[in-house]
Amino acid sequence: MHRLQNSNLGVPPASPEALESRPGPTSSVGIEPDDEARGSVNPGAIIPGTRRESAVRGRTGRKVWLPRTVGDRTDDAKRFVATTMTPVQVGSHAAPGGLIVAPRRRHGTIARICSGLIDAHQWQRVQLITDFLVLYVASSFALFADMSVRTITVNRWLAGIFPIAVAGMIRARRSPDDRLNASLLDESAYVVGVVSLAAMLTISVGTILGSSDPIGFAARLWIFSAVYLGVARAMLVSVRRQVIRTQGLAVPTLIVGAGMIGAHVVKRLIGEPAYGLRPVGFLDADPLPSLETPSGLMLPVLGGLDDLSDAIATTGARHVILAFSGERDHLLIDKVRECEALGIDVSLVPRMYEAINERTTLDHLGGLPLLTLHSIDPRGWQFALKHAFDRTVALLTLALAGPIMLCVALAVRVSSPGPILFRQRRVGRDGREFDVLKFRTMRVASAETAEPDRVEPYFVLPEGVAPGGVEGIDRRTPVGRVLRDLSLDELPQLINVLRGDMSIVGPRPERPEYVARFARDVARYEDRHRVKSGITGWAQVNGLRGQTSIADRVEWDNYYIQNWSLRLDLRIMVLTLAEMFQSRDSVTSRPGHDVPALSAHNPQEL
Repeated sequence: MHRLQNSNLGVPPASPEALESRPGPTSSVGIEPDDEARGSVNPGAIIPGTRRESAVRGRTGRKVWLPRTVGDRTDDAKRFVATTMTPVQVGSHAAPGGLIVAPRRRHGTIARICSGLIDAHQWQRVQLITDFLVLYVASSFALFADMSVRTITVNRWLAGIFPIAVAGMIRARRSPDDRLNASLLDESAYVVGVVSLAAMLTISVGTILGSSDPIGFAARLWIFSAVYLGVARAMLVSVRRQVIRTQGLAVPTLIVGAGMIGAHVVKRLIGEPAYGLRPVGFLDADPLPSLETPSGLMLPVLGGLDDLSDAIATTGARHVILAFSGERDHLLIDKVRECEALGIDVSLVPRMYEAINERTTLDHLGGLPLLTLHSIDPRGWQFALKHAFDRTVALLTLALAGPIMLCVALAVRVSSPGPILFRQRRVGRDGREFDVLKFRTMRVASAETAEPDRVEPYFVLPEGVAPGGVEGIDRRTPVGRVLRDLSLDELPQLINVLRGDMSIVGPRPERPEYVARFARDVARYEDRHRVKSGITGWAQVNGLRGQTSIADRVEWDNYYIQNWSLRLDLRIMVLTLAEMFQSRDSVTSRPGHDVPALSAHNPQEL
């Protein structure tokens, strides 16, 4: 496994001479002998060739230990340096083996309170209190909504016990809100399931206690509680998701392992603030020398694994992610226990993560955990059920959307000369080619309409970018712009689904020339062809539409295949409907991916 050598991913190391020559209060200057004797150091200084055991006491009197110099482990003596510390840019350059101070961010009182409330442990208490309040309000409405119901003593007892039963069931198992990628759909389904089970228990208890109408009262409790608790949980998830998107309130996170996987973890956390984790630095005694990272991303290497407790104190980290590193497992176990003693949450990226999906089960051989892998068979009965479901949905949608499609066809015909439908060769399951159908949204290029003296360069797809949107000169008609914004140009692909060429949900198909290129350049690209192509997909509902990273698309598509279920298909369909009501511009790229301006001859419709 390769490692990162300097303190900034993707940034070449600076020499000590260059560091010493940088001016300013936050420049990187070495310690002179007289400075060391006096116990003073330039604020924010990077100290080449020294060890971790120098400490800095800031204005608040908090002791901060500087990271250990990478590669030097012969001397364990500690030197304390008293100085006045000023904030340092986390992305400051450091010499190989140099040190960098990553100060803890200061927040106001309100920010500290919000940060504490959204902490995983505190958040569970907030949820529990909210659940009790909402459930008792729902039970009160269910009880007092009908005079004949509230006069029965048994019903009063049931109304008082029902919230306790629901809250206990919720606490007894893990809620979807406890996951990093909390989903409103998953949370709503979870609430309905728990309330339904509690309602069935209420019917049983009411029958035993002699209630006159146990089913009717349990139905009232179920309706009020499911609606009230579902809305309350959805609001909590939405509020927490918005709050943790604020970088100052996100949980400071240390990454153990400054290699390819560690950088990928940072890329995902930076690209999706909804995870609520803010990377503050790496810990790795043998970091990777060079690594490609998102533009503008600069994180320091704060030392090796032995510097974990000091890095936590310096950065205020409350979460640690164990990515791949060269440290021995027994040393990592010791650090995990150290984090548990400090109240720090720990996550890890498992080995062979490419083969692990949501069907993986955890067993134990005595005290030895054993993960059993359960892969999905694209040719098994589950996918046969999926294909039958796809055809049924496609047929019903065509029947319901028939009038809309007829109006769209007339609008396309009137808007410009040319065919109503656009056909293009694409590659689907097992590499089989087929003609994908779309409503035409662009004017047809012809010799009569082209300018005879104008020479247009051919379109060249940038490296690492998937095709999509308008490739080159924008010839979209006014009707075509509306169709693309609402994704109505994709409706004829329902015919492809009925033919068996495509599915409703699956990886988007590409043209043969791009398939050959991506299969050569992108890892695991051909794995997408294990299943039928789809009208929509997991990558598309996660923002990877148009000219975006092909590597990211492949990652999301393979995740979908490995974790496929009808529930996931339904979720993607609902998210797709939500996307249809959001205006999309396929010409621009997704934030975080630099795509140069494009020009083309004979641009293709995608």
